[in-house]
Amino acid sequence: MQKTTFLCRLVTSVFLAGWLGVAHAEVKTTDAWVRASNAGQSVGAAYLTLSSAEDVTLVYAETARAGTVEMHSMTMQNGVMKMRSMEELPVPAGKPVKLAPGGLHLMLFELPSPFKAGEQVKFRLCFKDKKGNITDQFVTMPVKTAP
Repeated sequence: MQKTTFLCRLVTSVFLAGWLGVAHAEVKTTDAWVRASNAGQSVGAAYLTLSSAEDVTLVYAETARAGTVEMHSMTMQNGVMKMRSMEELPVPAGKPVKLAPGGLHLMLFELPSPFKAGEQVKFRLCFKDKKGNITDQFVTMPVKTAP
C-alpha cells in the first residue's frame, strides 16, 4: 500500500493540471455519502457510485478525516457476512460500480472524531488507466445517517 501511495503522489505532482498535455479519464462520482458515526467509534464507511467512459481502476483513497482508507468488499457466505480488503477496485468502461451498504465500500480507520450528519468530508481518489497513468480526483461527500 505504501508503494501505491508514493506512486500516486509522485505521478499526481508531475501531471497535476494536465502538464505535458497528458489526457486522463474523468471518473464520474454520484450518490456519494459518508455514514454518520458515534463518539468512540474508530471506524467508518463511505459510499458512492463510480462511472467512466474508459476502463480505470481505483488504486488509492484518502481523507484527512481518517488515518487510513481501504477499499472493501462484503459478501454473504453460509449466512455469515464476510468483509475483505481490496488492493484495487476495477471500474469497467460504461458500467457503473456502486459502493453501497452491504457491498463494496470505502472503510475508514483511525477516526479522530465522529462523523456528524450535515458535515462534508473531502476525499482524494487515485485512478489508474490501461496505460498505467495515475490521476487523482477530489470528491466532497456529505455525512448522512444510514438510510
